[in-house]
Amino acid sequence: MLSDDVRRYVALQRGLGLKFNEQSRTLLQLASYAEAHGDQHTRTDRIYDWCRSASSQLRARTCFDTARRFCVFVAAEDPRHQVPPAGAFGRGRRPRPAPHLLEPQHVRAIMDAALDLPPSGTISPHTYHHLFGLLAATGLRISEALALQRDDLTDDGLVVRSGKFAKSRLLPIHPTTRQALERYLAIRDRLSPAGGDLFVVTTGRPPHKTTVYLIFRRLAHQLGLRGLGRTPGPRLHDLRHTFAVRSLEACGHDRQAVASHMLALSTYLGHADVAHTYWYLQATPVLLRDIAAASEQLFRGAAA
Repeated sequence: MLSDDVRRYVALQRGLGLKFNEQSRTLLQLASYAEAHGDQHTRTDRIYDWCRSASSQLRARTCFDTARRFCVFVAAEDPRHQVPPAGAFGRGRRPRPAPHLLEPQHVRAIMDAALDLPPSGTISPHTYHHLFGLLAATGLRISEALALQRDDLTDDGLVVRSGKFAKSRLLPIHPTTRQALERYLAIRDRLSPAGGDLFVVTTGRPPHKTTVYLIFRRLAHQLGLRGLGRTPGPRLHDLRHTFAVRSLEACGHDRQAVASHMLALSTYLGHADVAHTYWYLQATPVLLRDIAAASEQLFRGAAA
């Protein structure tokens, strides 16, 4: 059955260190759709029909690309599986949204507003307050922060065990960040003592990351930092963007310091490739102007 092929394919990808959760859901939906039509092998026309039912062009392209990679895998074992041509639903990746840099007073306002979240008198408001603060102070991914265990707060810093590609790293933290986490743990011991997870809500488990996204967006709207729906404004991931950009700005106009800092920042953020960290230069106008001026000087010197 196609469902069994999907499970083997997903297991292989996870064995390589990928989480593959979204891709797994997508491929199981495809397998269910194809099997409902009696298919035992992948069919190009069936994949086209399934992708056309997607909610948007972007979603259709994502589903098609995911399905095609799976088709290549199963066709290598059994040529009866059809492989659709590449690019049938367009090429290219979704453009990376420009980061919305938050000022310190904006981060503080969001953290303070989180303390007023319901239900009052429970661990949840304190969890969101300290979770947003930790994201702003360390640039952690939300998935990494929610996977933290109480024992991951060590004398040397935070042990991040659930990074991208299953990589672990030790994250040194500022003394004020440590003090804030210790205060949170004292509150947690009083209001929700059970369990090993660091951040928990009233269920005794961490909140789902989608819930955290929605709460952050709601608080940003409440504070007038963004409009309703898909209007521009700060997103939860902008706490990570802001951390990265502000740390680069702290290097001033010293391009040598920026170059040295870039590798350390890449390791701290858990990037698989330092090239991903260089993207933050696009969001640092001060550094970009300095780089542009240096390049122009170099060009003029070569032309003279």
